[in-house]
Amino acid sequence: MINKDIEAILSQLKHPETGVDILSLGMIQHIKIDGNKISFTLVTRPNDPFLTSLKEACRSAILKQYPQATVKVLELTKESSSAKSKKEEPVTIGLDKVKRVIAIASGKGGVGKSTVSVILAVALAQKGYKTGLIDADLYGPSIPKMFGIEDAKPMMVEQDGYELIEPVEKYGVKLLSIGFFVKPEDPLIWRGPMATSVLRQFSKQGAWGELDFLLIDLPPGTGDIHLSIVQEIKLDGVVIVSTPQAVALADVIKGVNMFRSEKIEVPIIGIVENMAWFTPAELPENKYYIFGKEGSKRLAEELNIPLLGQIPLVQSIREGGDEGKPIVLQDTITAGAFNDMIDKFLKQLIDLIGK
Repeated sequence: MINKDIEAILSQLKHPETGVDILSLGMIQHIKIDGNKISFTLVTRPNDPFLTSLKEACRSAILKQYPQATVKVLELTKESSSAKSKKEEPVTIGLDKVKRVIAIASGKGGVGKSTVSVILAVALAQKGYKTGLIDADLYGPSIPKMFGIEDAKPMMVEQDGYELIEPVEKYGVKLLSIGFFVKPEDPLIWRGPMATSVLRQFSKQGAWGELDFLLIDLPPGTGDIHLSIVQEIKLDGVVIVSTPQAVALADVIKGVNMFRSEKIEVPIIGIVENMAWFTPAELPENKYYIFGKEGSKRLAEELNIPLLGQIPLVQSIREGGDEGKPIVLQDTITAGAFNDMIDKFLKQLIDLIGK
């Protein structure tokens, strides 16, 4: 085992932002080998949000080849040679031309929040609105698969002297997701500050350009990421997604109370009841209320929140998500239900905050 062997291994690792291997970027220095002990320095820019994942990727790659080795990764922070990168003020030009920022949230996971986010984004684009979508569910990013672009790699572009992340575009929607930067099978073992740093980059350092709507698909629950987003980004409203099930509705109330709290005060545009009933393809007129009947509808009335729509549990919605072809692109009764939801969403948004 010599230095060249370690270099060969590390040259296979690419930085998530640039897509260039970390050896070519000059990020690997001072490789030392002493028996089974391997150490080297990883050179990064200040506050690189991918530092932790890169360090772990380096260790894993070496140990896969040399399982008996012990690997020590040192860190060295190096300022960029770009004058503007040394400015103390944060880069925020990504949101300068975005008219409305809307979050899509859920109290618990598994209720179809990402499905609704994708369909809402595509439907808005079909109506002629310039639309973007951030996949903020960092620990379970599903947006790339739902758009059928899992292999896409965003590029870096220069704007006003800053390097920004160029979103991927599909079906007229501009997209950024952590899923574009990591392998689907690799877990993200990140603490809250690391996750919020990446989302800050996606929003404020994304090359979004002019947008009518920037949607943010939040992770389920009410945690660090939610608080960080509402503190750093002015949200114009939030859409809550739930199923009719009592367990899901209990978590909806927590989410509603969080967004309505004095420290946050984000307008709630409405609730979407997903999986409202099951309709088999061979019996299109039948409705089976597997998760309970109209639970979200009743809760919306109790909380004085508009019900934007009731979405059935049908096979075509699942197939559309798995195949990267959202249901609203199809000419079906279910697609019509989603289009009705979009109309209610737009009307409620105008009623809340104006055109």
